[in-house]
Amino acid sequence: MAKPASNMHPLIGRPNQLWGASIASLGVFLVTWALSWGKAYVINDDLPNFCNDVRRGSFPPEVACVSERGTVTGANAWWVDPLFFTSVALAVVFAALALAVEIAVVSRKE
Repeated sequence: MAKPASNMHPLIGRPNQLWGASIASLGVFLVTWALSWGKAYVINDDLPNFCNDVRRGSFPPEVACVSERGTVTGANAWWVDPLFFTSVALAVVFAALALAVEIAVVSRKE
């Protein structure tokens, strides 16, 4: 009778996948930051000239105008801030996991 095949995968390819996920998350973070910066300082650059109550955010960049009625013009979309912070957190987590797997592979070889 044949021995059943193991379902375990070697750890060799996993650090590369984790590094890829880390770089992809970092890419999402940088794209989100660039879009926020572009909207704040290129598109809404002249917004403070027309508005009395300007709201500024620095991380992620935001320049918004709050009108007397309470409406906000020029603010980032509701999903930008969670995407911005989640992507940088995931980049750090995936990088830490990749380093841990690399250390485990190196220590196993020795």
